[in-house]
Amino acid sequence: MTGFGSASVERDGFSITVELKTVNNRFLDVHLRLLGELQAAESAIKKQISGRLSRGRVDVNLQSDREIETTYELNRPLIAGYLGAMKEMKEEFGLPGEPDLNVVARLPNVINAKRTETGPEFLVAVGEVIALALDDLDMMRSSEGEMLSSDLSSRLVDIEARLIPISAEAASVAEEYRARLTKRVGEMLAKSDSQLEIDQSRLAQEVAYLADRIDITEEITRLTAHIEHFRGIMSEDREVGKRLDFLTQEFNREANTIASKTNNMVIKENALAIKSDIEKIREQVQNVE
Repeated sequence: MTGFGSASVERDGFSITVELKTVNNRFLDVHLRLLGELQAAESAIKKQISGRLSRGRVDVNLQSDREIETTYELNRPLIAGYLGAMKEMKEEFGLPGEPDLNVVARLPNVINAKRTETGPEFLVAVGEVIALALDDLDMMRSSEGEMLSSDLSSRLVDIEARLIPISAEAASVAEEYRARLTKRVGEMLAKSDSQLEIDQSRLAQEVAYLADRIDITEEITRLTAHIEHFRGIMSEDREVGKRLDFLTQEFNREANTIASKTNNMVIKENALAIKSDIEKIREQVQNVE
């Protein structure tokens, strides 16, 4: 979602320049810096930007230069109040003299530059320059998006490669538990000098129970399906950032479960490597609109 776009337009009597800067944000947050006459276009500008962008903080710097003759207007209520007070003071205290024009002219806000209202042509030009700047922004963001897509695809391939040894080891985990359980029971019986024999049927039940609890086939299948779904969303030509963010959370859920279900070092090491890739994917997905 990071990017920069700029544009300018010129018409008879005025010119308008705009700069758009975007950074990552979960939601759309438009910040405008508009001066004077441009404030009338604030609502229209925000609506136009929200029609093109859905996520990110957008800083809008829009400036205009108008070739118009500056005129001034008198603050008549202020002048009238001042002269009335002077007249009242003169009559009440019997003071000589008349109000001085130079003194009156120096009063704060007694003469103000007359504000010229913006016409329809000016507001239309504002819409045009915003559209051009958004086009320029899209070009930069598209280029960044292609690099981002390549990086995300590479991470997905790495995760799939890690799932291969995990799947291979998953089949032997139950047997490892059976051997470990048999050894521990044997050691316990040896220490107690007991002549009891191991009930193979009971042992098989315990192994089956543990095998069910430590089975990670379902997690591997779900993670593989999430990867394919992730790729499908990446290929879509519309807003995908929030959905990819959700899928990344699902990636992490399955990887955590795989790592927690077994003490097999091959599985744990690869699951941790997968979690590292997922974290990098999560950081990158925050840049996707």
